[in-house]
Amino acid sequence: MRAVIVENPGDVDALNFGEAETPTPGPGEVLVRTVASGVNRADVLQRQGHYPPPPGVTDIIGLEASGVVEEVGEGVERWKKGDEVVALLSGGGYAEFFVAPEGQLIPPPPGIDLVSAAGVLEVAATVVSNLRVGGLSKGEVFLAHGGAGGIGTFATQYAKALGAVVAATAGSEAKLQHCRDHGADFAIDYHGDWVAELKEATGGADVILDIIGAKYLEPNVKALKKRGRIVVIGLQGGVKGTLNLGLLLSKQATITATSLRFRPKEEKAEICAAVEAEVWPMLADGRIQLSPETRIPFDDVRKAHEQLTGGDNVGKIVLVH
Repeated sequence: MRAVIVENPGDVDALNFGEAETPTPGPGEVLVRTVASGVNRADVLQRQGHYPPPPGVTDIIGLEASGVVEEVGEGVERWKKGDEVVALLSGGGYAEFFVAPEGQLIPPPPGIDLVSAAGVLEVAATVVSNLRVGGLSKGEVFLAHGGAGGIGTFATQYAKALGAVVAATAGSEAKLQHCRDHGADFAIDYHGDWVAELKEATGGADVILDIIGAKYLEPNVKALKKRGRIVVIGLQGGVKGTLNLGLLLSKQATITATSLRFRPKEEKAEICAAVEAEVWPMLADGRIQLSPETRIPFDDVRKAHEQLTGGDNVGKIVLVH
């Protein structure tokens, strides 16, 4: 099968096409012919050599994809050849075919075509699972960094649907307006004193979903209310930061770091089921709108990575096979 191969990690030139063995579905697994692949920051990190797959998982990049079932392994009950599915993957999405455990496949959202659906599940699963970790409750203040990206666009809407007061950071007026248009009560320019602005507007955050990491470690703690929770899901701002433990202690606050990719398949299956049961109806009735979407041909995978990291991207990028 045709796949994106990274032999030597590096810049976008490391992304090359080659032939890989078509995977065979084992017991409880499903082989899917790919229609589209979602593009994520984690894909860039893997391309650069900073985010290797879990042991036993293919080296082919790609954490989410959509397609049509080609073959089912022994014991698979829900799916049959010809079914349309979206998949939460540990790897393998940038290829003509991929294999996934039965529980990590769900139908596309009602009324949404397979190409757009390819960019929904990983984002939804990330946000739903991590706001559970953060324990976000109705009436609490939620802050999403990177509010104009795929994660941020979904997170602001989902938190709003849960009844939270929502704030989001972004770096341009166009992106700030995007945040407002997608559920943010307060859109804050991160070039300024965003901590002071957040506190003035809301009194501080109860839950922060952080894609930045080290650079925002201390400011995030300052931005918290008492008993606030930070959930770190990305490291765009580095991996090593400093922390005033006294301030953390005085606020009785919590910092958690999570990775969806390395969770066991049983846990991923439960998260996928939660997304299907909770999020798909929100998409169907309009409580959550899809992120703005850029469709790029699979052959232009380098262009997709360049656009994602260029700083001007808004919403989701999807590779069309």
